Amino acid sequence: MAPVVIKLGSSVVAGDEGHVRIEVIERVCAEVAELHGAGDGAIIVTSGAIARGIGAMGLGARPRAMDELQAASAVGQGKLYRIYDELLAARGVSSAQVLLTFFDMSARMHYLNARRALRRLLDWRTVPVVNENDTTATDEITFGDNDFLSAQVALLLGARLLVLLTDTTGLYTADPRHDDSAELVRRVDDFAELGRLEIGDRTSIHGSGGMRSKVAAAEMASAAGIPAVICDGTAAGTLVTAAGGGEVGTRFVAHPERTPSFKLWLRYAKPARGRIGVDAGAARVLRERGSSLLPVGITAVDGEFDAGDAVEVVCDGELVGKGISNYSAYELGRIMGMKSAQITQSLPGGSEEAVHRDRFVLA
Repeated sequence: MAPVVIKLGSSVVAGDEGHVRIEVIERVCAEVAELHGAGDGAIIVTSGAIARGIGAMGLGARPRAMDELQAASAVGQGKLYRIYDELLAARGVSSAQVLLTFFDMSARMHYLNARRALRRLLDWRTVPVVNENDTTATDEITFGDNDFLSAQVALLLGARLLVLLTDTTGLYTADPRHDDSAELVRRVDDFAELGRLEIGDRTSIHGSGGMRSKVAAAEMASAAGIPAVICDGTAAGTLVTAAGGGEVGTRFVAHPERTPSFKLWLRYAKPARGRIGVDAGAARVLRERGSSLLPVGITAVDGEFDAGDAVEVVCDGELVGKGISNYSAYELGRIMGMKSAQITQSLPGGSEEAVHRDRFVLA
């Protein structure tokens, strides 16, 4: 059975002073053990290493300097994992610490290696406890309290469900702390409907995500055919209820037309290294016919990138999509606007396509 990916945000893991909320983590681990005992594979993606380090060092407020954040993570990471390991072991569940970086998600070979390792751990009936390696990477700060990472892990393994545990009941129509008329959104079938909502970026003292990054993570999972739930991780029973399909928090329905895994990786994990401008005709065939991008339709090349790097494709300033370039920026600059016959003269052995349709995804 496909696993359940469970993400705990900093607001769930740690209190305002950076001290671990043992009672909350213990309750979550008990529910993970319950799922494990029922035959479900489970993966925990946890934030809180920085918060744990802040508490251990008595720093008080969350630092701003990158080296301080990374040092705090180095202090807190082992201490945080030890808590999960001991709590799960007490319930007869084996665990494994897994540290990933954005590079592991963005480099295809690393991505596939991470998938194989995680699948092996699940085969061994072990619960991986995943965190970003903040000591050498800065992506938690950039991508929002591990929300992005949890969605990537769900996509990586074809999870049956992504559960995002936070300190609120779910997604509301407005901020309930400031608007008494705010109502809980119990189900999202169409992400276009969310445009009317006031989805905030406010985080906890030690967090870096906010509801917007959680909704983005849920959207990523939905596009991959994986339902997602945002719910209150501080309340008893929410994880088991969510995993069982019960009504709790906000449930995001899986998109009926599942996007191929390579294109999901390209859309969400592969960073763009440059930008290609195209004319209206090229933009139209990309959008309407699913054709490859030919150099004849290229009008501009921006950035420094190599063949095999991802590039954004734009038309009149509007994003059309993202694809893997068959050429470097320098080479594209030489052949842009050329027809196929001219390309073979300018770059013998070159590809007819600047970006092949199989390696392109619409925005």
